[in-house]
Amino acid sequence: MEKKDISACPLNCWDTCGFTVTVENDTVVKVAGNKQHPVTKGHICNRGRMLEARTNAPSRITKPLKKNNGDFVEISWDQALDEIAEKLLFTKNRYGSTAVLHSHDYSNNGLLKNLDHRFFNCYGGVTEVVGSLCWGAGIEAQIRDFGNSAAHAPEDIFNSKNTVIWGRNAASTNIHLYANLIEAKKRGIHVTVIDPLYHQTAKLADVYIAVRPGMDGLLAIGVIKQLKKMNLVDEEFIRNHTYGYNEFMAYIDEIELSEIVSQTSVSEETINLLASHYSSGPTSTYLGLGMQRYANGGSMIRLIDALVAISGNVGIKGGGANYGHLPVGQSFDVSNLTLSNRRFQNRVFTRMNQAEKILSEQDPPIKMAFVTRGNPLTQLPDTNRVEEAFTSIETLVVIDQFMTDTAELADYILPCTTVFEEEDIYYASMYHSYVNYGPRLVTPKGEARADHWIWTELANRLGFGEDFAFSDDEFLKMGLQSLEKQGITLEKIKAEGFVKLPIQDVPWSDYQFKTPSGKYEFSSTKALKDGESGKLTFQYPLESINSPKQTKFPYHLLSKHPSRSNHSQNYHLINDSKVVVEVSEKIAKEKCLSEGEEVTIWNDRGSITGSAKIMKNSHDDTINIDEGRWKKLGGSVNVLTSSGESDIGQGGIQYDCLVNIRKKQA
Repeated sequence: MEKKDISACPLNCWDTCGFTVTVENDTVVKVAGNKQHPVTKGHICNRGRMLEARTNAPSRITKPLKKNNGDFVEISWDQALDEIAEKLLFTKNRYGSTAVLHSHDYSNNGLLKNLDHRFFNCYGGVTEVVGSLCWGAGIEAQIRDFGNSAAHAPEDIFNSKNTVIWGRNAASTNIHLYANLIEAKKRGIHVTVIDPLYHQTAKLADVYIAVRPGMDGLLAIGVIKQLKKMNLVDEEFIRNHTYGYNEFMAYIDEIELSEIVSQTSVSEETINLLASHYSSGPTSTYLGLGMQRYANGGSMIRLIDALVAISGNVGIKGGGANYGHLPVGQSFDVSNLTLSNRRFQNRVFTRMNQAEKILSEQDPPIKMAFVTRGNPLTQLPDTNRVEEAFTSIETLVVIDQFMTDTAELADYILPCTTVFEEEDIYYASMYHSYVNYGPRLVTPKGEARADHWIWTELANRLGFGEDFAFSDDEFLKMGLQSLEKQGITLEKIKAEGFVKLPIQDVPWSDYQFKTPSGKYEFSSTKALKDGESGKLTFQYPLESINSPKQTKFPYHLLSKHPSRSNHSQNYHLINDSKVVVEVSEKIAKEKCLSEGEEVTIWNDRGSITGSAKIMKNSHDDTINIDEGRWKKLGGSVNVLTSSGESDIGQGGIQYDCLVNIRKKQA
């Protein structure tokens, strides 16, 4: 018998869509959009639809596996959990609890997903990873500028006169913003896209600007200089609501416009055009995540924030520097779920450098690791080093649904449920402020178990089972405790399917910023308190046209998100084993490359081979290979990327990457 239920997308994505899921004979047969959802309105992307295939795939791991003499064998849950618990106790007693690494990411969001932190805190504290491969430096940047990272409500774009999409291909990664852009153009709102890559969103734009990779912050400085020259800065906002403006402007006065034009590949005429758009607002700015994946990534976002502020587009309808939306996640009482007070020991590695730390740290050494919600062998930069690191760990436990590159290295694989086989509340901190409910709709495949069950069973074996003696509903209510005072209860979320959180639609409209000074800060007092200068300056990327490496490796490699897979999650389901190397028309001409020709990309970290695809209108010195591809399906672009950290920490520098290209040798 066929039945349709309301559900939600768990993927770590801008849109956090509402679903309508068709179930027949205890099997998910179709995933579609929920037309009643006020933001996503029945439209979902292929990555959301692919969740049906993830649930039903014959290749799913549905029984616990243990590696025996290099091969995986099926074992019972009792054996797997008993042996893992025994190894956890031994490791803690022999080396201390921080000899255990919890390597995790955010492949799926959900309130109950925080229970992994509860488990490891109750264990006594382990080595955790901090920062983000995706957006961490940009988040820290906006915290320094505004005191938090907050976005305007999606519909506020229609209050804009101009909108600038800076480094975000909304057509691929934020489809509901893209739909709003189409409607915005119909209403006469001017759309500008700034990006090294010419993509579907760029095709929609009234103006497309092909900036050189890693130079976005310098372009923002150029626009600010012209605003000042034309007396178009918002003097009232600067005088009453900002800190450090004069020092910042003195700095940018020293930078010649000719240098900006040369380094960004953007003409003075185009810079002036941008200045006129920012000064004749309201002008909204939507920042992508790629710009902060450089060694200068934090300052890149801060400089664009500064442009938005100086042009008077902060705290007004139709304005904003829209990047993250942390008030969404901050609405929940996550601390009630994680029990950080139970953590007696603690050590942190960054997500970016965890491979180096695994190989080098000896006080204590990493003896055991858990991987949850991630696939570091594909996603972490400098893949070859990552494989060396994770291979060196004595006991590796992976919780996953499929035999990923990371799972291949595991000693134990514990099969977990998919979104439709478990219950949770889903939210993201990126675009809109609705929380969505996802009920359990079908029986888990085989012996797959929810994360909650796995942590509870391990806790029982380790002597702190009472900390997990709660139902899903009881844990969810813990996370909703403060929202209940505002009428947002678990019962309400379940009944309605989605509920808007009590978050401002126009952040900073009262000009009460959460910085130490209470003002928008060009010079960060938070950074100063942390022992840094806090001054806002532009630094060139480590690997750019000014780098000594440029002679040997003259081209800039980007590694954008794939359109059909949420990072590495779907490549095995779409059976795509063809690495596509997108090259600019200039590079294709220089190297005499034709469409579909086999080419090799390399630098001093590694190499990868794929099929050439010629990009029209993109920046001349740019190559792109989508991230997320598995080793068995052609290999990860991260064999080429660096594991360094951004200028203000918290972020990776995968886009800070020079390469060369040649025709594949016979």
